[in-house]
Amino acid sequence: MPSYYRDRLTPFVDADRTRIIGSLSSAAARSGFNTQYGGQTNAWEEQVEILKSAARALRQSEFRCDEWELILEYELPRRQKRPDAILLAHDIIFVIEFKIGAIHYDAADQWQVKEYALDLRDFHAESRGKKIVPMLCATEAPTLENELCAIGNSADVVQPVQLLNKKSFESGLASRYRALHDANSSAIDADLWCASAYKPTPTIIEAAELLYSNHDVREISHSYADNLDATTNMVLDVVNNARANNKHCICFVTGVPGAGKTLTGLNVVHDRRMLSESGRTSVFLSGNGPLVRIVREALARSETRKGKPKGESDREVKTFIGNVHEFLRTHRSDSEKKAPNEHVVVFDEAQRAWNSVQMFRKFKVDRSEPSLLIEIMERWTDWAVIVALVGGGQEIFLGEAGLEEWGLALRDATKPWEVVASPEVKAGGASVAGHRLFTEEKPDRIALRERGEAHLSVSVRSPRARFIAEWVNSILEPDYKTAAAKLKDVAEFPIVVTRDINIARRWLIWHGRYDEHRRCGLVASSGALRLRAYGIEVSKAFRTGVMYEKWFLAPCTDVRSSYSLEVAATEFECQGLELDWVGVCWGDDLVLNEDNRWRFSDFRGSRWLTCQDEIRRGYIKNRYRVLLTRARLGMVIWIPPGSVEDPTRKPGPMDRVYRHFLAAGVPDLAEQKSNDGNRTP
Repeated sequence: MPSYYRDRLTPFVDADRTRIIGSLSSAAARSGFNTQYGGQTNAWEEQVEILKSAARALRQSEFRCDEWELILEYELPRRQKRPDAILLAHDIIFVIEFKIGAIHYDAADQWQVKEYALDLRDFHAESRGKKIVPMLCATEAPTLENELCAIGNSADVVQPVQLLNKKSFESGLASRYRALHDANSSAIDADLWCASAYKPTPTIIEAAELLYSNHDVREISHSYADNLDATTNMVLDVVNNARANNKHCICFVTGVPGAGKTLTGLNVVHDRRMLSESGRTSVFLSGNGPLVRIVREALARSETRKGKPKGESDREVKTFIGNVHEFLRTHRSDSEKKAPNEHVVVFDEAQRAWNSVQMFRKFKVDRSEPSLLIEIMERWTDWAVIVALVGGGQEIFLGEAGLEEWGLALRDATKPWEVVASPEVKAGGASVAGHRLFTEEKPDRIALRERGEAHLSVSVRSPRARFIAEWVNSILEPDYKTAAAKLKDVAEFPIVVTRDINIARRWLIWHGRYDEHRRCGLVASSGALRLRAYGIEVSKAFRTGVMYEKWFLAPCTDVRSSYSLEVAATEFECQGLELDWVGVCWGDDLVLNEDNRWRFSDFRGSRWLTCQDEIRRGYIKNRYRVLLTRARLGMVIWIPPGSVEDPTRKPGPMDRVYRHFLAAGVPDLAEQKSNDGNRTP
């Protein structure tokens, strides 16, 4: 049983308090807590007394509460955290956290119980669609008036945290039940609820480990996932159709940041239908070098923990995820022009494929990466499929060609490729930042089939961040009015701003540093070179010496990990990956002029130069689009104060960026207060 104690309300009222405390202590010992501190025992004693008193009063009320179920110390799997009490009151789930002796309703305590409630709603199968009420009982705090959400019967809204003390607890519980209970609803089955599946959304690293171990992660469990499974099946249908009819097909899958494009690609490559008698017929390729290295390292570590030698693990995982530049270089230099081993190639971050100018600069090859990949896959005389995963507004470096380069490559292709694409690719929708596959008329010999399933419209990075991309787009317009209106769509995703990096660090430490299943870290633009004055170094020479595999994978006890909040990952290291809690360090490469327009700058020598090139300006903006969409649970945006004595760190432009976020509704962390005036952590 995932709880320390469970009983219906009537037997709980009649049970001896000593026996209940004994049960809690014994369960704690079985869970590995062999030494039970006296403070915890005293807290349990007072909690039990408060709950007994409330239960006795409820039994004498008009409520039929004998069948209500009380669960103490229910464990949230993988979180290693336990709400003090869960009360299954017919159709309502009360999530209760006690703070014995507390005289304030601390903001950190409020967030703690609210997060328990959100996790239950999003990941706990038997809580889905139920009304959930988080309650904080600070026993000695003053009595406050509480509000219920105006749409209290909505199944996807967790109620505001109810702030109660030991005197108001019973009346608060009764009034909330009276307001929210639906007499026509079915009662929650306590046995099913306690045995319920709990499936948090995996990170890309976790998903890769699961797939590599032959587990199925195709069905993202939270209730807001859009069509991830449908998209995977659609791509597999394209593959099967190409194989059955000897066709060459290219499938463009689009999506907002965090929508699951990479996960879809991994699903496709490692689906059992991608196996043949000769082995796997597909490969996952990415031009994102840090992502390839980090995922490979994670997989190798996972296999090593199972007893496999590290060297052998390293060799094997290279077949799981490959570098697209290595793939193209290998097959380009093949003098016999043989077909590759795989009929299906998944190209992650396909909008970042290099154009011919960059290819010539790097390899003296006067062809773009899309053109070269198409030529290599055309060596198959029977069938071949390219799956291009495209994220709009994610081009971040010189030579990254964008969606249009794929259209040019298809025009020049030898074979008549069939194109399957989301409507966004044809029309130039928001998810591809207005880019279109064909800027002119589509060639007649190319068949284009639109498929709605090829677009992933909702972020699955976190159910709480599912609309964050829209908010970020408004911030970067810059359109603070629209951003402020959209902020309500991400109300469960904390976004705060500060001018003090130490305050930002404390906020991140509180949220993520000491929870092994919550990771925090700093991110910054690679062009924000004057962050050096504040102790944040992002120069290429510095980053080359950083082991970002350790940064992403090492535990909080390792000073090389992201938890240390000493080294920031830039857009190059974090694109395609994510952290739970992110500190975005704003730089002088993107600031606001007095007319509220962005000023784009490059740091050269000892001064900032205004960037006039439109393509490069787009890269700078996209850096921040990447940084602002890395968080799964929340983020703090640190905007440095600047210095009147340093012309490379002028306060005025940064002050305007700070005011832009305030106007967009983002609260200042230092000024944000809880209900009784306490500052947030």
